[in-house]
Amino acid sequence: MKAKIRVGIPRGLLYYKHKVLWTNFIKELGADPIISPETNKEILNNGIKHSIDEGCLSSKIYMGHVDWLRNRVDYVFVPRVASYSKNDQTCVRLFALPDIVENTFYGIKLLKYNLDIQNGKTEKVEFLKLGLKLNKNIFTVISAYKKAKIRQLEYEKGQEARQIKLLENVGKLKILIASHSYNTYDKLIGFPVKHYLEKLNTEVIYADRVSKNNAIKASCKISKSLYWSHNQEILGAVELYKDKIDGIILLTTFPCGPDSLVNDLCIRKIKNIPIAYILIDELQGEAGMHTRLESFVDIISARKGVTRCR
Repeated sequence: MKAKIRVGIPRGLLYYKHKVLWTNFIKELGADPIISPETNKEILNNGIKHSIDEGCLSSKIYMGHVDWLRNRVDYVFVPRVASYSKNDQTCVRLFALPDIVENTFYGIKLLKYNLDIQNGKTEKVEFLKLGLKLNKNIFTVISAYKKAKIRQLEYEKGQEARQIKLLENVGKLKILIASHSYNTYDKLIGFPVKHYLEKLNTEVIYADRVSKNNAIKASCKISKSLYWSHNQEILGAVELYKDKIDGIILLTTFPCGPDSLVNDLCIRKIKNIPIAYILIDELQGEAGMHTRLESFVDIISARKGVTRCR
């Protein structure tokens, strides 16, 4: 029996946004998706070693995940995602990700697709090109894309529906984590924030668990000129949820350029709700962050006249 092709998917950057689509597409083609483990200190340190100093912490972590996978799989899956529509673009590091990886790790074998709507590179066509590298049957590839796309959409709708129910919980303070999903759900970046907020008996709300189209439309109420698509979604989630939550945490990794501008915009435009700005770097310790989070929750509790149990 012929062994399955092993396709490594780094657990970083856009993995958290498109993981259902990617993993199901690869499975439906008869290959075996291998996800790198949760981020740990070893992965972080190896990522730092393979990155330039000016890179953001999130991109350094991604390089650490690529390093973990590269000698364990047949291919590493590294897409280029430049734009989702004709009116937006993503971070420049996402433009160049396959080139960065190929020029960092000599001889690495990549599987990639090029999503760039501004330049006529559509998701469906790019996935069909990618799929034919793993399975030569075009009908199997088309079917794999359709099934994976349906599962991704179902997953997103389910996440949004569950969060709507959480917003109906009147017994706890609700804190929105306004951040990229690759920061929010990373074991070293966002997990300690989420975990400690839950220990403080708050309900954690996530900016990525909202309809993408609704969020982008809502972002125009804060800024009509913002063109980074992922930041549009975060800003739109803040606008949609601002009357349903008690506080906002802007969670950013150093030194993200788009986030630094958008967070400042958010702080200036969003009024009458407490906002905490937490900047994470590779030297961040949890003790100081815990103090800030506890103080933030205390401020919100005092504003609402709530006595918090300690």
